[in-house]
Order: sequence, then structure tokens, then C-alpha cells
Amino acid sequence: MGIHAYFRSLNELERIIRCPGKFKFEEHSVSAHSWKVVQYAKTLADIEETHGVAVDWKKLYEITSSHDYGEIFIGDIKTPVKHSSIELRQLIQQVEEGMIEHFIEEHIPEEFKGIFRRQLREGKDGSVEGLILEVADKMDQVYEAFAELQRGNIEKEFVTMYRQALIKIKQIKLHCVNYFLTSILPDMVNEGSMSKVNIKQITEEALAY
Repeated sequence: MGIHAYFRSLNELERIIRCPGKFKFEEHSVSAHSWKVVQYAKTLADIEETHGVAVDWKKLYEITSSHDYGEIFIGDIKTPVKHSSIELRQLIQQVEEGMIEHFIEEHIPEEFKGIFRRQLREGKDGSVEGLILEVADKMDQVYEAFAELQRGNIEKEFVTMYRQALIKIKQIKLHCVNYFLTSILPDMVNEGSMSKVNIKQITEEALAY
């Protein structure tokens, strides 16, 4: 079927709902998540550039826009489960990468296989672009969980998601992380001050971790 099979498969990302099985005021698809990650990442990259950091924009757009493509094959696995152990995370990644490789071999024309392998690879690594992807991905978890907590959703999974994402972001050494923590997150916490859930306390506990 050629590249048509790839384009056709993108529709499936619109039907995969994140954080399945839990009550949510708002449901988010993997497709919507990927779009938001690209938006966060380009602003984070701009912040890095204002501090003199060189950014490979082509690489950044490739890895951010395609970072969850493998979920077409395995669905969205809840973050606490996915990261419950290093071994499990590695196994999930191996399965995902294997199914992507099988898809490329079966559908993508030979002259484009190398390109697709590069674009659909695991993009989170120690490079500036990989770290920006990691921050942007966790930021969307923060925003999704925040929206639920702000509305009074008391599902513990959203507290866990919010807290763990903030802890992970804080650990990443980038200029944009400092900006997020000092100039963006306070606005978020202030916006959530009227919530039945004590978002300020949860935030302070996460940042003190």
C-alpha cells in the first residue's frame, strides 16, 4: 500500500484516548496530545535559543510530531504502569519499536525506509532536542492532570500524574525548565486556587521532592 498506509494509519491516533478507564471531565486523544507537544516544544526551543543554545529544528519537529506513533499498535498504556519498572518500560519500548519496524518493512517504499526509521524512532535522548521533547511530553501530562484537578476530579491517578510529571521536568537541566517553573507554573497554580483539590500543596510537594 506504500506511504498511503502510513497516512491512513494516522486516523487511528484520533481514536486512542489517553489515560483510559478513569473518569475524566475532558478526554484527550493521542493525536491531540502530539499536536500540543509540538506547540510546547517549539516555544521551549525558542527559550533555549534566547540563551544561545543551538537547536536542530528539523530533528525537533520530527521527533515531537511522531513521538507517540507507536501507540497505534499498543494503545496508550497508563503512565504509572509504563514507568513502574525500568524492565517493563524497556519491554514496552522494544515491542513498540519492533511493530514500527515491521510496519515500515511491510508498507514503506525502499527509498523512504531510512527516513521513516529516523522520524519514527524513540526521540527522547540526551540531545537538546530529545530533552525538549521529554519536557514537552511531561508538560502535557501536567496540563491534562491540572485541568482535571482544577474541576475537582479526585481520581488519585491525576494527582500522581501531575506530581510525577513535575518531578521529572524539574530534573531536566534546560533553560526552558527554569522558565517553566518560575514564570509559567505559578500562573497555573494561581489559576487553580479555587479548586476543591489543593493544587498549590501538591505542586509544592512535587517541587520539594
